[in-house]
Amino acid sequence: MENINNITVLFGTLITLLLSVVAYFIKQLHTDFKSMEKDLIEVKTMALIIKTEFKSGNDLLNQKVEYLEKRVNNIELTIYKNQDYEK
Repeated sequence: MENINNITVLFGTLITLLLSVVAYFIKQLHTDFKSMEKDLIEVKTMALIIKTEFKSGNDLLNQKVEYLEKRVNNIELTIYKNQDYEK
């Protein structure tokens, strides 16, 4: 009977020890997930900032291209008018 009690205590201690190890690793995993979540939020924010900067840069380039197209059209009209007057 004493052997059974000793074995029960031994198994109980072993199970408790193993559950403690599992709980420790789960806690570490939870901490890692929290850290990863913060990093992911930071990456999303940086991606949004970069996207906004590219969009504003693209808009500015489009405005410059439109302005240059208007100037080229005006210059072409001026050249055509001068050619018409020369004839």
